[in-house]
Amino acid sequence: MPNMDPKKNPMPVQEPDVRNKNFNEVALGYTYEVAVNEAQRCLNCKNRPCVEGCPVSIQIPDFIACVAKEDMEGAFEVLNSSTSLPAVCGRVCPQETQCEQRCVRGIKGEPVGIGRLERFVADWHRENNTKKPVVPKQNGHKVAIIGAGPSGLTAAGDLAKLGYKVTVYEALHVAGGVLSYGIPEFRLPKDIVNKEVQNLIDIGVDIETNMVMGKVLTIDELFEMGNEAIFVGSGAGLPRFMNIPGESLNGVYSANEFLTRINLMKAYLPNSKTPIQHAKKTVVVGGGNVAMDAARSAMRLGSDEVYIVYRRGMEELPARNEEIEHAEEEGIIFKTLHNPVEILGDENGNVCGIRCIKMELGEPDESGRRRPIEIPGSEFEIECDSVIMAIGTSPNPLISSTTPGLDTNKRGCLITQDDSGLTTREGVYAGGDAVTGAATVILAMGAGKSAAAAIDEYIKNKS
Repeated sequence: MPNMDPKKNPMPVQEPDVRNKNFNEVALGYTYEVAVNEAQRCLNCKNRPCVEGCPVSIQIPDFIACVAKEDMEGAFEVLNSSTSLPAVCGRVCPQETQCEQRCVRGIKGEPVGIGRLERFVADWHRENNTKKPVVPKQNGHKVAIIGAGPSGLTAAGDLAKLGYKVTVYEALHVAGGVLSYGIPEFRLPKDIVNKEVQNLIDIGVDIETNMVMGKVLTIDELFEMGNEAIFVGSGAGLPRFMNIPGESLNGVYSANEFLTRINLMKAYLPNSKTPIQHAKKTVVVGGGNVAMDAARSAMRLGSDEVYIVYRRGMEELPARNEEIEHAEEEGIIFKTLHNPVEILGDENGNVCGIRCIKMELGEPDESGRRRPIEIPGSEFEIECDSVIMAIGTSPNPLISSTTPGLDTNKRGCLITQDDSGLTTREGVYAGGDAVTGAATVILAMGAGKSAAAAIDEYIKNKS
């Protein structure tokens, strides 16, 4: 009999006043018994609406049915057939707006905890499996992947499973992309990312780090090396600023730099060689997941007060509800319907405050959201010694500028011709933030998956 409890099993977490002082993972994960109980809430619907909401088309009812029967390895096999990064998806994917939003159980109660079950299965496999993965038989074809982030790793995994010799070229000294440098340890532990990457290496994927493509090698040279197709998943690592006075003061960071220093270089550790300011009062500008990550990280570094300044209201915050709730619980102060107009400095060139203006929402703009409008005469100041800009990123132009025939739009994003990810250059595919600008991990993974299928078809038709 199905478990007809209208509410999903809660996720155990660290207490707010404990976790806001450490970088350990906030969510503690389901126990074996709770996972089985939650899986039994699934009705195994005939039309499977949850699968339609998944960007990588995981056969969700199948893996959950395995959990309900306590066949955890079978559940992992279902996941592994669709995603190369299940432990990542289970932690950072916005299930509430995708698979869980379409769950039938959500009509008269709460949806099944699909993401929590995916995390449980991936963790169970990592902790209990002793079998070495089977290396697929090689098909004699080579493909190069630029970028070891979620889209590149997904494409690499799918192509390797089809028998391609895949080499991933990563600019940084470790693989993972935004999973390694962007998402904090308390949301996504790096040993989990490393294990997911190792799983790909174990099935034959080669990963070369410290390879800044466009400098060390070009796309033309990758073709000359025998690669028959190339996937560009280089992300969007170029930070944006507001171009307001004071952005060059000491103590102003892009969220990209701030989080990279913390996540990749472990600046929060006492013996870290990477300098970062441990501010007493921090202001984070922006309202997305990156802003929440930066604000929560700043508090863990010792800030007594951390503000989120966002020009729209709480209802319009683009961050996940879970991240907003966790930030509020941890003591982050939200200054919504406010916008910075100037960062203030002292006589030594250090940040000492930020001047903001109050906003109100007008008519919807081209994005469909109500346009924020300044309220004249409403300016005020917030005292602070650090400001973190988390207002988005753009793709680095290095690859497009060194590749003839590879076109970009006005935002610097690579232009693709269709859902396959085919760019304006034959044999070159792209996906993830390099195409869309900053977006979610799971959408990048979906793009990598689509491109891998298209590359396979392209090479088969050429052969």
